Amino acid sequence: MGARLAKYVNLVKLSVGTESVEGLADWQSNHAVLTNDGYPRHVTRMWPKREDEVLAGGSIYWVIKGLIQARQKIIRLDEVVREDGIRRCAIVLDHKLIRTTQAQKRPFQGWRYLAATDAPADLPSTRQNEEALPPDLSAALAEIGVL
Repeated sequence: MGARLAKYVNLVKLSVGTESVEGLADWQSNHAVLTNDGYPRHVTRMWPKREDEVLAGGSIYWVIKGLIQARQKIIRLDEVVREDGIRRCAIVLDHKLIRTTQAQKRPFQGWRYLAATDAPADLPSTRQNEEALPPDLSAALAEIGVL
């Protein structure tokens, strides 16, 4: 990024139970996770304290099988109050899942901030639809810095 620093911050989140980027896309197409205007969302208990930075151009980076594999642009944050009366944050996402270079990520609870300078690069458009490597091979390659 050179001398210019990014004025936004990303989020990183485990996609629990997802086996692939395609599985994440399938899950997000479920009407139960869509907003009233048709966008996929992820509801979380915590509201980002750095909301302005997230909304200034941030994405959510998805960890699947221990590797960051894809991202989605964050459109907005909606308030959700369920039957228990607790205020939650719905992270509303763009429909497009963008595959990224893979980076290892240890398990964690909730979500974490991810500086733009630390985010994995997007795969070139010519590689967006290629079949994913087996998870063990991807992890080994990411560990040595090849992916």
